Amino acid sequence: MNSRLTYRGRFAPSPTGPLHAGSLVAALASWLDARAHGGQWLVRIEDVDTPRCVPGADQTILQQLAACGLHPDEPPVWQSQRGTLYQQALDPLVAVGLAYPCACSRKDIEQALAAQGSGKPRHGELVYPGTCRHGLHGKAGRAWRLRTDSASNPLQATANTTLAAPETIATGNTLLRWTDRRLGSQSQDVEREVGDFVLKRADGLWAYQLAVVVDDAAQGISDVVRGEDLADNTARQVVLQRALGLPTPRYLHTPLVLGLNGEKLSKQNGAQALDTATPQAALQALHHAARMLELPPVPASTSAGDCLAQWTEAWRSVQAP
Repeated sequence: MNSRLTYRGRFAPSPTGPLHAGSLVAALASWLDARAHGGQWLVRIEDVDTPRCVPGADQTILQQLAACGLHPDEPPVWQSQRGTLYQQALDPLVAVGLAYPCACSRKDIEQALAAQGSGKPRHGELVYPGTCRHGLHGKAGRAWRLRTDSASNPLQATANTTLAAPETIATGNTLLRWTDRRLGSQSQDVEREVGDFVLKRADGLWAYQLAVVVDDAAQGISDVVRGEDLADNTARQVVLQRALGLPTPRYLHTPLVLGLNGEKLSKQNGAQALDTATPQAALQALHHAARMLELPPVPASTSAGDCLAQWTEAWRSVQAP
């Protein structure tokens, strides 16, 4: 594969506030990876979770990226404008029985898990026990879920031309193995560790997993470079890609920036907005992100453009030999 012709990467922030130091690390890494491979870099605003979106944050993010010299090669897209694509992906899954309506509330799931003696949340999420797989029993469907059990076997979908096929399949038909470009060998039993996951929420909003899979395929994304906090989503996305017969990109998950409390820096725990008000401030932010990515130091007097050029060469020597 000639990566210089086929590489397409993306940065996909959620507009729940301005970029912070942690999100710039992911943005810079994805930009460098695209440039090091001679490819294209896109920006996608992931605003499907509209109640969490902050008005104007999308434009602030685009301005912050531009101030840092990170310019997309195509106009940005907004997920909130792409609902038709998501419905077109859900409909065939419903038609073949891979997606089904679910009437369960969080309380219902907690009670079902408690009855099984397995109510412990996984990373704050409840492993769905498959309550509605075989019917709603007179209840009204509130959400749509993807079947992940071995009976439905979405991992064996055949209309699938992968860009970088993960190593699969292992025991039980639902254990997925893949290789992350930074983290190395990864695996997850999606049915046991996650359960049937939501594609469309009870409030009518599209779920992140469906939106990101559909958009990555529609935009021809060959490589996903994003924060390590999103690595746990990869197996679900590969399962869904296979169920839809879509390509699987390569994945690289970047180091997380931690706050003073040792937790991941995020908007939810009070991360400060990235200061890009002046060229000097933007350059300082870039230097900090580069250190997190273990890129070689560049003299402070170097222009942002020259810094990015030097870091691209350094990235190419490691990630794009």
